[in-house]
Amino acid sequence: MTPDLQLVVERALAEDLGMAGDLTTTVTVPQDATGTAYVVSRGPGVLSGTAAVEAVFAAVDPAVRVTWHRRSGDKVAGGDLVATFSGSARSILTGERTALNLLGHLTGIASRTSTFVALVDGTGTRIVDTRKTTPGLRALEKQAVLDGGGTNHRFGLFDAILVKDNHIGLGGGLVPVLDRLAEHTGHLVRVEIEVDSLEQLRTILTYDAERIARDKSPVAHAILLDNMTPELVRAGVEQVRAHPAPVIVEVSGGVTETSVRALAEAGPDAISVGALTHSVTCHDFGLDLDVS
Repeated sequence: MTPDLQLVVERALAEDLGMAGDLTTTVTVPQDATGTAYVVSRGPGVLSGTAAVEAVFAAVDPAVRVTWHRRSGDKVAGGDLVATFSGSARSILTGERTALNLLGHLTGIASRTSTFVALVDGTGTRIVDTRKTTPGLRALEKQAVLDGGGTNHRFGLFDAILVKDNHIGLGGGLVPVLDRLAEHTGHLVRVEIEVDSLEQLRTILTYDAERIARDKSPVAHAILLDNMTPELVRAGVEQVRAHPAPVIVEVSGGVTETSVRALAEAGPDAISVGALTHSVTCHDFGLDLDVS
C-alpha cells in the first residue's frame, strides 16, 4: 500500500466510523457471523480502484478475503461479477460503503477517460488529465485516468512549469517571462506555456528560434493552445511543426465529448480534459451479502 493510499483510507474510515464504530452492525449482527459478499457492476464501464478496496479491508479486518473477478483497467458490463469479499459479516458491512465509494468514484473516472480515448482513436492524440482533482485523492484519480487509457499531466506544482495567463500578466508580459524562464530554469525542468492567440505562439517560437540560432537551449518544451477552435489549433500546430526544435502541442479549454474529435483531428499531441476528474459520475456497484 502506498503512503497516499493508506492516508486516504485512514481518513475515509475515520470519517465513517468516528470514535464509536459501526453502531448498527455491532447491535444487529452476531459477532461470529460470517459470509460472502458479491460485488456486481450495474452498468458498463472500465474498472479502477481495486487497490483502494483491498486497502479498506486490510485496515478494517485483514482476515477478510478479497477476490477479484475483474482487475483495474478491465471493461465491465452491467451484471458482471467484479469481486467477492469473504469473512466476518461485521467487517464486510463496516467496510462496504467506504470500499464501494472509492471503487465507484475511481471507476467513474476510468470510464469517462475511456470514452474520451475512444473518441480520438486513430488520430494519434493523447487524452491527458489536469490538476482539477478531488483534494487528497489526486494520486488515486490519476491512476484511474491511466486505467482508462489516458495519460497523466504533471502531478502538481512541483514537477514541471506551466505558465498561464495570470503568470504572464503579473510577470510584465510574455517576453519578460520568457527571459526569466531562460535565466532560472535548468535543462531538467520541463516548461509549458499557455497561449490564447497565434500571436503569442509566434512570439514564443521566434524567441526560441533566436536562442537556437545562438546555440542556446529553447525555453518552451510544450505549448498549450487554450480555448481555440479546431481551425486555429491546426494553424498553431503547423507553426510549431515548422519550428527548429521539437515542441509538444497540447490543447485545452472546455473540451467535451462533442468537441474532442475535431480538436484531435487538427493534429495536437495531447488534449487535456478537466472533466475526467472534476465532474465525473460515480459508477454504480451493488453488493449482496450471503450470511452463513
